[in-house]
Amino acid sequence: MAISSMRSSLPPLLCLCISFFAIVGADDPYRFFNWNVTYGTIYPLGLPQQGILINGQFPGPDIHSVTNDNIIINVFNSLDEPFLLSWNGIQQRRNSYEDGVYGTTCPIPPGKNFTYILQMKDQIGSFYYFPSLGFHKAAGGFGGIRILSRPRIPVPFPDPAGDYTVLIGDWYQANHTTLRAQLDNGSMLPLPDGILINGRGPNRTAPFNVEQGKTYRLRISNVGLQSSLNFRIQGHRLKVVEVEGTHSLQTEFSSLDIHVGQSYSVLVTADQPAQDFYIVVSSRFTTPILTTTTILRYANSAGSVQGPPPGGPTIQIDWSLNQARAIRTNLTASGPRPNPQGSYHYGLITTTKTIVLSNSAGLVNGKQRYAVNSVSFIPADTPLKVADFFKIGGVFRVGSISDWPNGAGIYEDTSVMGADYRAFVEIVFQNNEDLIQSWHLDGYSFFVVGMDGGQWTSNSRNQYNLRDAIARCTTQVYPKSWTAIYVALDNVGMWNLRSEFWARQYLGQQFYLRVYTPSTSLRDEYPIPKNALLCGRATGRRTRPL
Repeated sequence: MAISSMRSSLPPLLCLCISFFAIVGADDPYRFFNWNVTYGTIYPLGLPQQGILINGQFPGPDIHSVTNDNIIINVFNSLDEPFLLSWNGIQQRRNSYEDGVYGTTCPIPPGKNFTYILQMKDQIGSFYYFPSLGFHKAAGGFGGIRILSRPRIPVPFPDPAGDYTVLIGDWYQANHTTLRAQLDNGSMLPLPDGILINGRGPNRTAPFNVEQGKTYRLRISNVGLQSSLNFRIQGHRLKVVEVEGTHSLQTEFSSLDIHVGQSYSVLVTADQPAQDFYIVVSSRFTTPILTTTTILRYANSAGSVQGPPPGGPTIQIDWSLNQARAIRTNLTASGPRPNPQGSYHYGLITTTKTIVLSNSAGLVNGKQRYAVNSVSFIPADTPLKVADFFKIGGVFRVGSISDWPNGAGIYEDTSVMGADYRAFVEIVFQNNEDLIQSWHLDGYSFFVVGMDGGQWTSNSRNQYNLRDAIARCTTQVYPKSWTAIYVALDNVGMWNLRSEFWARQYLGQQFYLRVYTPSTSLRDEYPIPKNALLCGRATGRRTRPL
């Protein structure tokens, strides 16, 4: 998708951009986007329903960028309710105000606009954006983000003949307001109605066109609401080359599990006879199995697809676990900078703290809720980061969630965990439930050092990968299992740590990690943006003194 220029809107933004570039440095290129968010009728599963469109598109337009680019996105909210966009995997270095979740950013009121100012600082890879409020994600409003390496930074594979965004995800036929009302009434959602590829259901997606003998890059993101998905192409191998901003060892698979919220880049070589082949996406660990297909079409194709769509794994956990362990970092490849990715020896750093997080489900006042370490998150009346900046008391309390499970029953609170800037922490996700979990941490990339079945103990560290664990921002935790990560807390801010199972996130399986330093230096954190929307108890305050 070509990058749209917003020249007609430049004058109102000029002062804003000048002040921004004074902080980030005007040497880095910048790109302008102008987006109008509306409702529209869409037909993802063949029947009409209300969707959320960006500039009339579902899914929304791709963002194409290069490492360190400054991205200016003017978003007009033409919906009838408040709206926010968040940027899954974009680290918002020193600037959690732009993260676009309710704990950091005031929503855009209906009929108003807000200009996001992002920098793709020291990042490469494949990500996506999505609407973070009001269960809007069930209506669309999502799109792909790609960050290319700078011209002089080597990439560990030749330029592909084509580069495709592939957004996969489960989907409900019901309107997002209906789903939201079910959750608000304390009910659980049923199994989704289908699986989409780039916003279309079975055999409704435009074919992916290839030429025989050439290699193509597919940037695959699971933008759905809850389902882990398996991706495969009939008669072709998938070579994984990048995982959420990290160049991986180039391992080939016949199919790939992509859990909700995750992103991968794979290379596919068109090395088969010139005809059509099935692309298949199916759900994992569900009954029944949901499946959708589209076509990989060779130029001068001699015929349509032959035989049934290829089968894939269904409920096998060990298959998925072994694949996850095989996905590792390419230590000799450059990342966003010319130095090799393996030059950061995370396995030699002593952790300063261990945090154990246990998810749970239960009823609170007769309604379904989900929790982390017994606390089910409820939003405050003011975004937490905004309240923190203005030192507004009574909005949240640091330490309102423990850093270790305490076995208590589920209760509701605005849960915020404190952490020190530049700490190096171990986080263990303990899943005692029968459902697979998927966890995401905004603002960071972390090393997935271990995962296994059963209960985590200190002896579990003996099996950690301390050499070439993959670095990413979203990780799965299998049923009755644990996953451990290492993360260097080098990004000051208020960061959302959440379930990517969206109904669970909506009903409380999330909290905020406040990474704090008493320093007020711009080297550590940017001030609140001059154009920041102010709401709740911050209404009427000023982002800068007169």
